[in-house]
Amino acid sequence: MTSLLQRTVPPVAHLSLLLLLCAVWTGRLCAADPVQRPNFVFILIDDMGYMDMTPNNPNSFYETPNLDRLAASGMRFTNAYAASPVCSPTRYSLMTGRYPTRVGSTNFFGGNRAERFRPAEVNETLALEEVTVAEGLKSVGYKTAFVGKWHLGSTEEYWPEHQGFDINLAGHRAGAPSGGYFSPHRNPRLSDGPEGEYLTDRLAEESRKVLSEMAGSPFLLYFSMYGVHTPLQAPAELIRKYERKARSLTPQEEFAEEEQVWRTTKPRLTRVVQNHPVYAAMIETMDNAVGTVLDELDRLGIAEQTVVCFFSDNGGLSTAEGSPTSNLPLRGGKGWVYEGGIREPFLVRSPGVTPPGSVCNVPVCSIDLLPTFLDLAGAPLPQGRDIDGVSLRPLLEGKPIAERSLYWHYPHYSNQGGFPGGAIRQGNFKLIERYEGGGVQLFDLSQDPGERNDLAKSDTARVKEMRKDLHAWYQTVNAQFLRPREPWHPRNQNAETSN
Repeated sequence: MTSLLQRTVPPVAHLSLLLLLCAVWTGRLCAADPVQRPNFVFILIDDMGYMDMTPNNPNSFYETPNLDRLAASGMRFTNAYAASPVCSPTRYSLMTGRYPTRVGSTNFFGGNRAERFRPAEVNETLALEEVTVAEGLKSVGYKTAFVGKWHLGSTEEYWPEHQGFDINLAGHRAGAPSGGYFSPHRNPRLSDGPEGEYLTDRLAEESRKVLSEMAGSPFLLYFSMYGVHTPLQAPAELIRKYERKARSLTPQEEFAEEEQVWRTTKPRLTRVVQNHPVYAAMIETMDNAVGTVLDELDRLGIAEQTVVCFFSDNGGLSTAEGSPTSNLPLRGGKGWVYEGGIREPFLVRSPGVTPPGSVCNVPVCSIDLLPTFLDLAGAPLPQGRDIDGVSLRPLLEGKPIAERSLYWHYPHYSNQGGFPGGAIRQGNFKLIERYEGGGVQLFDLSQDPGERNDLAKSDTARVKEMRKDLHAWYQTVNAQFLRPREPWHPRNQNAETSN
C-alpha cells in the first residue's frame, strides 16, 4: 500500500522533510524540557517565626517532619529576611523583586493608625504596571497558579488572575480567613467545603490538584497559606495532642516583661516559651500541607525537575494578638524591626543545583525571589524599573555573591506594639533607627543575634557610616515618614484590622 507521505511528496524530498520534522519535534521537546526550564513551587506561610520549625530549632515544641525532609534535600538559609515586619509589604517584594518603600506600600493593606504621630500614607494596591514573578515566568512559557492568601489589593482588578496567574484559588482582598479556618470559608475565590473542613487541608488538596493539572509543561505554583495567621483555630484532635505534650513539659513562666523594648513605659509581655497547643496544631497542619505538595511531586515523577522554596512573610506573633509563639533567642516578633520580626525560615531545594542538607549563612531577602526564579528559568529581568533583589543561584550552587546592604523602612505603629523605625544590615552589623525621636541602636548579630548588647555608644564611627548609608537609601527609594498628629476626630482614626 502506498503511504500518504509517498503519495504527496516527491521521493527526493523525503529525507529533507523527515529532517525538518525531526528538527521541529526536537525543538518542541527542548522548549518544554523541564531540565531546561524547571518547575517552581513557592510555599509562603503567614506569621511563622524563624524558630517555629525543627530545622532551625531542633528543640522546638512544634513538629515539622516535612520541613525536616525539605531541608535535608536542599539548602537552609540562616540569615533570610522579609522586607517588612508585616505581611503585605513583604508580599509585594516577593512578587516584584523590589523594596515596598519604592511605592509606599509600607504597611499591611487595610490598616493604618496614628498614635504619637500620624504614620506615613500607604499605597494599598499591587499596581498592574508592576511585573510579577508570575508574569516574568509566563513570558517564557510557564503555566502559573496561585492558591491561598493574596492581600495585595482590595478590589478584584488587582487580584492574582490579573497579575500573571492563570489560576486563582482563594486569593482575594482579605489578610485572614474571612470565616475562620473551618468551612464555610466565605471566600469569593473558594467554594465552601463540607462542614468542618479545615482551610489549610483544603488548600493543600487544591494545590495537589493544580500540580496534577499543570504537570507536563513548566509551571509555577505559588502556594500562600493563610495559616498560621490568627484566628488561632485547629482541628480538635491535634489540639488535644499538644495539650498532652504541653502538660509533659517542665513548668515555667510563659511570659516575661521587657519594658526597655517598648515604645511606652506601659509594661508589656513577650512569650518566652513555646507551649501553645492550638498554635502547635496549626504548625502541624501547615507541615502536613507541605508534605502533601512534596508527595504529589514525587507521585508525578517531577520532583527532580522542580525547585521548591519555603518562606514566611514576617516573624512570629510573640508580643500581642494572642502571643502564641516565642521567637527567642531573637528579639521582638511580628510588627518589630528587631530580628524576631523580620528573620524568616527559608528552605530551597533546587535539584542538581543545591547540595542536599547544605546551609547558607549569607544574608538574603524576600526581594531576591523574583530574580532567582527568573535566572533559574532563563527568563529576562523586567525592564524599565529598579529591581532591588539579586539572584541567589550562585549561593544555591555553593558560590559567593557580592556583599551588599539590606534595608527596612516601617513608618507605622504596628498592632503588635512595634515602633516606627528603619534598619540596615551590613555584614554582621545591624543598625536600627527609631523615627519618633531619632535614636539608634547597633548590634553585632554574629555575637548577639538577640540584639541585647547595644554598641551605638562605643562604636560611633560605624553608627555614623551606617546611618549615612541608610539615609541615602531613604532618598533613593523616596521613603515617606511620620507626619504631625491631627486633632482627634473620628474621621482621622482608622480601625485596626487584621494583617
